[in-house]
Amino acid sequence: MTPDERASLRDLYRRTLLDDIVPFWFPRSVDAEHGGFFTALDRDGTLLDTDKSVWFQGRTAWMLLTLFNTVDRRPEWLAWAESGLAFLEKHCVDADGRLFFLVTREGVPLRKRRYAYSEAFGAIAHAAHARASGDGRSAGRARDLFERFVRWNFTPGLMPPKDTGARPSIGLGPRMITIVTAQELRANLGDDAGLRAWIDRCIDEIGRLFWKPDLDCVMETVAPDGSLIDHFDGRTLNPGHAIEGAWFILHEARHRGDAAMRDLGLRMLDASWRRGWDPEHGGLFYFRDVRGKPVQEYWHDMKFWWPHNEAVIATLLAWRMTGDEKYAAWHRQVHDWAFAHFPDPEHGEWYGYLHRDGRVSVPLKGNHWKGFFHLPRMLGYCARLLAPE
Repeated sequence: MTPDERASLRDLYRRTLLDDIVPFWFPRSVDAEHGGFFTALDRDGTLLDTDKSVWFQGRTAWMLLTLFNTVDRRPEWLAWAESGLAFLEKHCVDADGRLFFLVTREGVPLRKRRYAYSEAFGAIAHAAHARASGDGRSAGRARDLFERFVRWNFTPGLMPPKDTGARPSIGLGPRMITIVTAQELRANLGDDAGLRAWIDRCIDEIGRLFWKPDLDCVMETVAPDGSLIDHFDGRTLNPGHAIEGAWFILHEARHRGDAAMRDLGLRMLDASWRRGWDPEHGGLFYFRDVRGKPVQEYWHDMKFWWPHNEAVIATLLAWRMTGDEKYAAWHRQVHDWAFAHFPDPEHGEWYGYLHRDGRVSVPLKGNHWKGFFHLPRMLGYCARLLAPE
């Protein structure tokens, strides 16, 4: 990319973020009566469901605070974020200190999941708030939620088992989220030996147990020793998820200047791109089978918004770190496909769920899984990547 191309692309990302995505969500997603955020919005922004996703109370607050800390110190962004954090702390914490997964509009608990991701998103929101406000209580809460998250996910026997134990397994997800959560705490609260140790551990485990150079892939689920579980669930790959993990590792490599870490991230990106890109219709498949066999999930060939967000980041970051034209070409490829298919020019924001050929599957813009997170994170991160050196 030439300097002019970089400047034009940076302007597009920033303009899309501030003039399209933010105005779609705010203030309509803010619950002025009970606090917190709605996420279930129809194509035109009409509210579809008032129940509140707990992890999106944290995710949305974090995104607003990240904009406040890195783009513009707009008081409404801080106020809305503090509304989400207040709702989170008042209504979404169970007696054991863990967070619920779904609550009513008023904050009555509806569901609590066995896995602990809401805690990670709460941690990054509190860390960003500590930076924005100087509130030491938020800094302490961020560290507390992070410790709860890693203890729950990495203490053998603490998390209730999902299966009988006859076929034990471990997942890529907790390791990825540990890395990026620790990175956010470091960025907002300062460097910490404990955070670095968790990042080191999880990158090491991804490289030893989940990255399979002989199979040219990143596994989602493996046996505790890293061996392949040759059944439906064990063979299933999620290329977009692996690409997201790749850029978390590349981000760390860039922070440290670590060549070996960079090479692991690049290999993960390369393999996942080869596995995931649809050569017929374009875009990234949702699931693939490591053996090339049929996948059992019926949405395996759909195109979801978030893998494309993560691939836009990963390819641009890889290009900025290496200068390799291959990554610039991949970035243009995924950028062009995503911007041609996901945006809604009439009402704004992006659709979340497309059929394989790029047709819209469902027109809603938000639910308990899609909200103000992956897309604005992509736009903001890429705009910063393209800033003049």
